[in-house]
Amino acid sequence: MDKIQTYEYNLEKMESSLMISVWLRVIRVRFLLASIIAVSVGLALHWSQNGSLDYFDVILTFAGVLALHASVDLLNDYWDFKRCIDTKTTRTKMSGGTGVLPEGLLKPSSVYRTGVVFLIIGSLIGSYFVITDGILIAIILGFAILSIYFYSTKIVDSGLGEFFVAVKGSMIVMGTFFIQSGEVTVESILAGIVIGTLSSLVLFIASFPDYDADKSKGRKTLVIVVGKEKAIKLFWLFPLVSYVVILIGVSVNLFPFLSLISLLSFPLMIKSGLGLQKNYDAIDNLVPFMSSTLQFSRLTGILFALSFLIPF
Repeated sequence: MDKIQTYEYNLEKMESSLMISVWLRVIRVRFLLASIIAVSVGLALHWSQNGSLDYFDVILTFAGVLALHASVDLLNDYWDFKRCIDTKTTRTKMSGGTGVLPEGLLKPSSVYRTGVVFLIIGSLIGSYFVITDGILIAIILGFAILSIYFYSTKIVDSGLGEFFVAVKGSMIVMGTFFIQSGEVTVESILAGIVIGTLSSLVLFIASFPDYDADKSKGRKTLVIVVGKEKAIKLFWLFPLVSYVVILIGVSVNLFPFLSLISLLSFPLMIKSGLGLQKNYDAIDNLVPFMSSTLQFSRLTGILFALSFLIPF
């Protein structure tokens, strides 16, 4: 009897572990790093100017932003499945959805409800900051709620997906800085542009493999709007904007000189852009360059955040 109970107990543990891994997969945990970096840049910028942080607000900011990020990923998976987009895509580790719903690992209704729950959690945390910090946070929160809920339908169908991601990243940086400092500065705006553009780049290149599936269901990603051949040239615009903003910030003493370490990611950017140019229409060959684009975005953001923390 003890052996049977032990077996059943181990089986339950295994099933629980598998279920947790499925939920982490549909939430796309590794992509949450984009929001972690955005919050970290806002905090690092404030620290460099004031040498202090309100740690309770830090914890709440991370919790609220990650909840909202998880919400948009869950709702995106739900709507892509309902619209039969994910059943047409060739799934890779960088594109084509998580595959959780097409594989029947979770119920669509469960994913949708969980996405809404995360949206409510993020909204409640944001409401706390509206009460403590005022109208600007209310504007950011309102934009976040509406854009998250309608991202996978109205926003992407209107060709505004990349714009939404860029604005979202910028607002996270500015909102985090504002919560700590009570003000919006030129530095926080420029830092937000850097991070928002880097996040948008990852979405941009990941939409190449999904071109046919997205187009067949009425989506209008930037790649679909301009066409693959022209989109290849647009790739370079994203890192150029981020680099130029950093250079301007350093040249006018808004960013520390050490922020130039962010440019150490340059080889990854070149590798990704040239790889896209040669393999934009071959999904398997493009995957390594989508990964290097993700690495470029994350490395640039991390180095940028560190530049505000390292004494120089």
